[in-house]
Amino acid sequence: MAAQHTPALPVLGSRKPSHRERVADALRAALIAGELRPGEVYSAPGLATRFGVSATPVREAMLDLAKEGLVDTVPNKGFRVTAVSEQQLDEYTHIRALIEIPTTAKLARTADPVALEALRPVAREIVTSAAVGDLIAYVEADLRFHLGLLALAGNGHLVDVVRDLRRRSRLYGLTALVEQGRLEASAEEHLEILDALLARDEEAVRAVMTRHLGHVRGLWAAP
Repeated sequence: MAAQHTPALPVLGSRKPSHRERVADALRAALIAGELRPGEVYSAPGLATRFGVSATPVREAMLDLAKEGLVDTVPNKGFRVTAVSEQQLDEYTHIRALIEIPTTAKLARTADPVALEALRPVAREIVTSAAVGDLIAYVEADLRFHLGLLALAGNGHLVDVVRDLRRRSRLYGLTALVEQGRLEASAEEHLEILDALLARDEEAVRAVMTRHLGHVRGLWAAP
């Protein structure tokens, strides 16, 4: 089940996210993790209870998600989660691979080791979240890790594109991976990526990133 808190995703830059934005981030993570299911209608008061916040920021956040096409408004009832087709998921993953694999691999030559090490606590947070089966925390930490890596390339537009692709994706198979005890293996790959980057091994980074992103439409994609 979703964690009873409103976890915050750091915004790249100096501005701190508002309460509304933090709620929206938590709702997006629940969508991506598949905890809010396509076709289901959710009320703002029901989601507020689930996330331990008041209904107003939830309603405002869901309106933001509606603008992004992640939910549709249902008058007098709430919000319906939009479905994502298999073809759309394949296309999102393909674009992500074209961007993230070479960009991350190049960081083996260009990234500051201190900046890379700063991401190790986030990588460990991903592993911990996988171990306890907290899917929302897993998705949030995974997003922070990968966007944090991409930010080291110095291209803010690239980071925005990948952030949008990740928001639109769905990882319906995460719950099954937790039950099968397989999510931790995927989580450990974040530490592998860091170690390969710090070793300046570009080919190793490329290999781990290719395997890691392959999970999105392999291990994680079971509807």
